[in-house]
Amino acid sequence: MLNLTWTAIERLRRLIEEHPEDQVVRITLRDVDAQRLSLSITLESVAQEEDEVQHIEGLTIALERASVHRTNGMTVDFQAEKGFTFVHPQANELGLIMPSSN
Repeated sequence: MLNLTWTAIERLRRLIEEHPEDQVVRITLRDVDAQRLSLSITLESVAQEEDEVQHIEGLTIALERASVHRTNGMTVDFQAEKGFTFVHPQANELGLIMPSSN
């Protein structure tokens, strides 16, 4: 399961308030190379059929079903000076870098 910090939840809620037509938070994973992932967050109007949808603190989070196992245990955080960051315990243990592309 994906985790969100309170600061990430609050920031996503504000973004949805600014874009009320886009109520679904999509988190997308892409391989950069063998050791790095690129993650992005976008807002969309609806989840897709191939998505796994999680409801976290009133937010609807959509992830491609094929990527769900890769986000298990991952935490999404938000800091004003850094933006959204993604922390995965396994990546930290393996020394992998997971840059965000907000």
